[in-house]
Amino acid sequence: MKYILLPDDKQRRLSFHLAMEEYVARRLDEPDYFFTWQVEPTVIYGRNQVLENEVNLDYCREHGIEVFRRKSGGGCVYADRDNLMLSFVTAEQNVNFAFNRFVNMILLVLRKMGVEATGTSHNDIMIGDRKVCGTACRTTPQGCIVHSTLLYDTNMAHMLQAITPSREKLQKKGIESVRQRITLLKEYTPLTLEEVKALVRETLCSGERMLTAADVAGIEALEKNYQLT
Repeated sequence: MKYILLPDDKQRRLSFHLAMEEYVARRLDEPDYFFTWQVEPTVIYGRNQVLENEVNLDYCREHGIEVFRRKSGGGCVYADRDNLMLSFVTAEQNVNFAFNRFVNMILLVLRKMGVEATGTSHNDIMIGDRKVCGTACRTTPQGCIVHSTLLYDTNMAHMLQAITPSREKLQKKGIESVRQRITLLKEYTPLTLEEVKALVRETLCSGERMLTAADVAGIEALEKNYQLT
């Protein structure tokens, strides 16, 4: 599996990286690609979610947190530069197989760190009874895109205030707050976030593919389809 690199280290919005997944999928000439990325504080909500039910828009505007809808399903996610976004672009047409491969790849990385983690039937990755990584998937004519947020660390105040699942939804899961549902990877490993990124790449990929300036321009053209809320 090839690791995708950008030709510069420019900080980009979440919409660019979602468009990058689509661009890579459209031009897939190998079975699998993988890349990691980080963003400034952003909320991403799923294709089928009602924005007003899931996101505290007033809080997000007040604190400069951007909000985007993604084309995959799944729940609402808060991301910032203290956690790691993972993208797996594959020619695999079967969604369940793509999910299973992805989850097992991340479990492999975590176990190499000495972290005992498990996958769930909902394609979440758990440490004990708390989620450290959630996943979502979308299909394309070329295969599947699976992406996730690995919670290394995060601004917990933003996460708790920016995302607003209903109390009924939380009670159905037998929990009282978002904080009781999640955990942070930094609590289980001495590795820094940069070291985790390196381990992900070293474990899962052999070789790399550097995108060109023309590729970046193509991604930026697709980015218009991922509008800021």
